[in-house]
Amino acid sequence: MEILKVEHLCKTYGSGETAVRALDDVSFTVPEGQFLAIIGPSGSGKSTLLHMLGGVDRPTSGRVYVNDTDIYALNETNLAIFRRRQMGLIYQFYNLIPVLNVEENINLPLLLDGQKIDRSHFDELIRILGLGDRLGHLPNQLSGGQQQRVSIGRALANNPAIVLADEPTGNLDSKNSEDIVSLLKMFNRNYRQTLIIITHDEKIALQADRIIAIEDGSIAKDEVIRQ
Repeated sequence: MEILKVEHLCKTYGSGETAVRALDDVSFTVPEGQFLAIIGPSGSGKSTLLHMLGGVDRPTSGRVYVNDTDIYALNETNLAIFRRRQMGLIYQFYNLIPVLNVEENINLPLLLDGQKIDRSHFDELIRILGLGDRLGHLPNQLSGGQQQRVSIGRALANNPAIVLADEPTGNLDSKNSEDIVSLLKMFNRNYRQTLIIITHDEKIALQADRIIAIEDGSIAKDEVIRQ
């Protein structure tokens, strides 16, 4: 089943002679449960693409469908709601709220959405992430690896349709990087969680089911590694 469809996506910054086309007619689909790695040099447009997929920034033209919903046909309010419920976002620098503890940071998407917290799902997340003894800690009381685990928990709190991770190991040492990738792969494998990772790390990319290489805002290569 196709969970994501991207059609002729373009993004241009500026206008006239100074215009920069960050994305140039990008189209692809992603089946449910796939682990997709998007690679490319700095400035190639891969992070811009991730922001378009996640509903963070609107394209200049083209469409993004998540579970058959044309997300950019939604107004800003409905897009924000859709993003909270359907997209799990993980960033390189964690983006945790410094005055909220671990439990509050993880449950933030649910609290913003006025949803009841599913304690069994929360408890399972905490067990898998190994954060049971850190629930009352603030972000500045955690290591980098622990903060990224909280970020993963927050991204998965709503059981989103797609998890989007932008260089999720870029701020971590090699041991923590391996642990974070293993966690993301586990959620992808055991829960059929569709996972899209932006990465510079070839070792991470080669663990994916599929690799899309972006160059100068266009798809240079789209290769299935494993079914």
